[in-house]
Amino acid sequence: MVKETTFYDVLGVKPGCSQDDLKKAYRKLALKYHPDKNPNEGERFKQISQAYEVLSDPEKKRIYDTGGEQALKEGGMGSHFSSPMDIFDVFFGSSSRRRARKGQDVVHQLSVTLEELYKGTTRKLALQKNVICEKCEGYGGKKGSAEQCTTCHGSGMVMQIQQLAPGIVQQIQSKCSSCKGQGERINQRDRCKHCGGKKTIRDRKILEVHVDKGMVDGQKIVFNGEGDQEPGLEPGDIIILLDEKEHPVYKRAGNNLILPMTLNLTESLCGFQKIIRTLDDRNLLITSLPGQVVKHGDLKCIPEEGMPLYRDPFTKGKLTIHFTIEYPKSLDPAVIPQLESLLPARDQAIIPDDAEEVDLQDFDPMLDAQQQRERGGEAYDEDKGSSRVQCATH
Repeated sequence: MVKETTFYDVLGVKPGCSQDDLKKAYRKLALKYHPDKNPNEGERFKQISQAYEVLSDPEKKRIYDTGGEQALKEGGMGSHFSSPMDIFDVFFGSSSRRRARKGQDVVHQLSVTLEELYKGTTRKLALQKNVICEKCEGYGGKKGSAEQCTTCHGSGMVMQIQQLAPGIVQQIQSKCSSCKGQGERINQRDRCKHCGGKKTIRDRKILEVHVDKGMVDGQKIVFNGEGDQEPGLEPGDIIILLDEKEHPVYKRAGNNLILPMTLNLTESLCGFQKIIRTLDDRNLLITSLPGQVVKHGDLKCIPEEGMPLYRDPFTKGKLTIHFTIEYPKSLDPAVIPQLESLLPARDQAIIPDDAEEVDLQDFDPMLDAQQQRERGGEAYDEDKGSSRVQCATH
């Protein structure tokens, strides 16, 4: 009976499984959680690789089954691989490592208006990026002048051993500071005068960014292979991240647009005609007929006048109008009888003999909350003062 099943649980197999079942489980999970496919699952990929490395080795498996993970650490059964990617490469071949030999992506934010997302637009974006030096063709100096770095022995990485506890050590891999991860060094006299031995220079790049109709806030536009260049690496990508500016009138809700509209009391009760200016500069006429009462908070929509759908621009969402009714601040007393004759009759209140007449005043919730806080603070100060007096009398 095994002491621990954590590694088995990570791979989703039972302790008595065969090596074929173990390989199948690892293959399925490693492909699913590979960093190229799921960049945020690096820790999960590491756990999967560690579990497979132990359970696929008969001696490590025996120690783990008998004493668990602690027995592996105490027995000094370290990893034969410097990283989980090494295990993956051995299992699947080196194609994944070739894919990983790619420069970093560069992300730029592009502010766009709601009109631009509605109509589509093309924007020119000037960027600075690293390109391989033409003078030395990316060698950093004279051909053959580069020497292997004596610190990292050409790997570009150095390994440090850190002891966490007796019998437990941790390996930390980091970029070599001597050659800055290049794996080689060039003497000062042999360095390229144009790039100073850096192998790359900064260059200005103009990109034409096509913003299609219906794109959304946060959407990415990718320029493959347009990122920084570095000798021996496939260039990374330039990723344009759209940042939608707030519109002064319209609000976007998915493929729909929301337009707030204020009516006065006459328009609300007696009908109106209004002109709506669209995001592509068209005029829409909307009409509410006399007798069609529009209430405060009502919502009405115009089909096919919302945002165009991305990659299907001839299909559009709805334009929803949110009505707010603006009431007059006061009325001339002389018109009240005439107004009452036109409106539904008011309810007549039955006033008891003991009713107390009070004033009805305007109420500001923000001002009231502030006054409550101020009064609460004064009461607290008085209580503290009272406590001090009482303490002094004892």
